[in-house]
Amino acid sequence: MACIVEETERADESNETQIALLSGVPDDISKSCLARVPREYHMAMKCVSRRWRDFVCGDEFCDYRNKFNLAESWIYALCRDISGGVFLHMLNPFSSRRSWKRIHEYPYIPMREGMGFAALGKRLFVLGGCGWLEDATDEVYCYDAAMNTWCDVVPPLSTKRCYFACETLDGKIMAIGGLGLNPNAKRTWDIYDPLTRTCKSCSDVNIVPEIEDSFVMDGRIYIRGGGGGSSSAVYSASSGIWELMDDDMASGWRGPAVVVADELYVLDQTFGATLTMWCKETRMWIRIGKLSQLVMKQPCRLVSIGNSIFVIGKDCSTVVIDVENVRKTTMNGVMVCSSIPKTWDDDIDVISCKSVAI
Repeated sequence: MACIVEETERADESNETQIALLSGVPDDISKSCLARVPREYHMAMKCVSRRWRDFVCGDEFCDYRNKFNLAESWIYALCRDISGGVFLHMLNPFSSRRSWKRIHEYPYIPMREGMGFAALGKRLFVLGGCGWLEDATDEVYCYDAAMNTWCDVVPPLSTKRCYFACETLDGKIMAIGGLGLNPNAKRTWDIYDPLTRTCKSCSDVNIVPEIEDSFVMDGRIYIRGGGGGSSSAVYSASSGIWELMDDDMASGWRGPAVVVADELYVLDQTFGATLTMWCKETRMWIRIGKLSQLVMKQPCRLVSIGNSIFVIGKDCSTVVIDVENVRKTTMNGVMVCSSIPKTWDDDIDVISCKSVAI
């Protein structure tokens, strides 16, 4: 009886794959039409039929939207609540009623700290971490933003680590430095390739310990340690080696950094919250302005979409800075920005933020 049911289900799936996406319309035209539907309606599209669901959740759909410059970036914040639980919040910055929404938890992520967070294509990756009663781990979890579900990932990291830098470069995830069971972990980095499902470990004496922040710019990964100056290093994909960062650039990197249109911005939270920009021509830091403390709580994380910087603080309280117009809208040294209310949850710490374009 079970065999008959399975054969019937397979027959139904086979028949449905032969049904046109839109009745009477060739599939190539149908795909081009469906790719133009705004992202906020993709969840409803998946309910139309199994064929629609498979197309909307697949890589081909994302390729269509990227091809025609239709991809929309949403922001995902990896958060921890007061009980130590780890989960995701999501923000659609293009919605007329912008607000943070909580995504259902993956049932197997324990109460860990020091995890890495990376975005690659339509997927988010949570890597490594450790707990009060748990040593550093090499586990990797993946959230597919198109499917709105968590999935298992293999293989694990080459090195068990926590409190490390995590960036993406050339379609690969780089897990850099940090702490681990191996005392040499702080001088190593893993190159994780989800496409080939391989992970290899490399080492370099120039990787700085106690990494606090990182960013990618001009095909290079920059990392900053707790000591500033000589505690900053840069990795070039072309050479495959780490070098110490120039002191003039490292000296002004005093907070979370983000790159907008190939320009580097840093939010200095030493005294309040001051936005600065690194000028490549003069090799000097330029002060842009201060942020009001009335609409957000420190510490903050930064993520960029287009020409806007999203400053995301405690409880996901958010300020949006338009870098093209910010200098024109500064009053008495304070930047005039739009804001997005915090989540309904209290005591939420934002671990990291990434954007995913679909």
